[in-house]
Amino acid sequence: MTRPAALHDFSELLLRLYRLSHELPISAFQDAALDLIKPVLAFDSSMWGSATRTDKGIDIHTIHLHNQPAEMIAAYEEVKHLDTAAAEVGKRPKSTLVFNADAWFHRNDQGQLRQHGRRFGQANFFISSDANPLTHFVHWLTLFRSDPDAHGSEDERQLLAQLTPHLMQALALNRIVHLDRLEAGVQAPHGGSAIGDLRGMLYHADGRFETALKTEWPSWHGRTLPEPLLKHFLSGNKRYSGRAVVVTHHVEQRLLFLKSRRRCLADSLTAREHTIAELLSRGDTHKDIATILSRSPATVRNHIQSIYDKLQVSNVAGLIHELRLAG
Repeated sequence: MTRPAALHDFSELLLRLYRLSHELPISAFQDAALDLIKPVLAFDSSMWGSATRTDKGIDIHTIHLHNQPAEMIAAYEEVKHLDTAAAEVGKRPKSTLVFNADAWFHRNDQGQLRQHGRRFGQANFFISSDANPLTHFVHWLTLFRSDPDAHGSEDERQLLAQLTPHLMQALALNRIVHLDRLEAGVQAPHGGSAIGDLRGMLYHADGRFETALKTEWPSWHGRTLPEPLLKHFLSGNKRYSGRAVVVTHHVEQRLLFLKSRRRCLADSLTAREHTIAELLSRGDTHKDIATILSRSPATVRNHIQSIYDKLQVSNVAGLIHELRLAG
């Protein structure tokens, strides 16, 4: 049975972890969380990310390196097919391994992997993962000790197994808090939100986001972004305007922070008409707009009439309402 003092210390660590998840920006949270656990589970460096397990090794979606150089990932790509530890943790929904690199990667054909570990100070491993056996998608955390003699213990393995679900949940909360901050004061009525990665895997999606996308793509399964939407964003477009839905995104930390809303009348405006509508909404007259845009007053009047027709309104108050629906 856990001693009361140890239980109190563990509870205090978790409280601090979840507090950090709400207080820190996403660029700082993972390093702060890792620094928080070092006093109770010593390590020198780590990598924390998500991936899909394949026959050729893990296919990394997102990765956060802590005290490891960026070139480590490129070097790992050359030896990942030899990584039997990655294959092992992906076999079960939840698993935690602690091992010495030379002892685990002992086969003759794994010499290149052992050399990789010595190059990057990865002598002893702690790996904990949460895998989906159906999709082979995995969230994982690896901690490294550089001292070959600093072997991990069974107590440390159990501690990491207890900590990992909280670290993963705190990371998810940190990202959702960031999404909420991005949306503060700007979310359109009936809007939804989601977080995904640049491979299209979804980490969070609220009910309104899911409903919006199913309206546009009725057969959408919900695990990954629809392929047309992802391809549109990866082509450099910030906004997808479909038959029934409009989706916008913001990229940070190699994640897509997404907002969705139902298509509205303002989405039918051309770029020029939208500019004129915005100028009208702030109080400019058609003559003011003609001067600003270097157009004749008659041309601007024609644009304004087209705007009113498309928005199905007859005055500026109605125009402002329709623009607000578009966020």
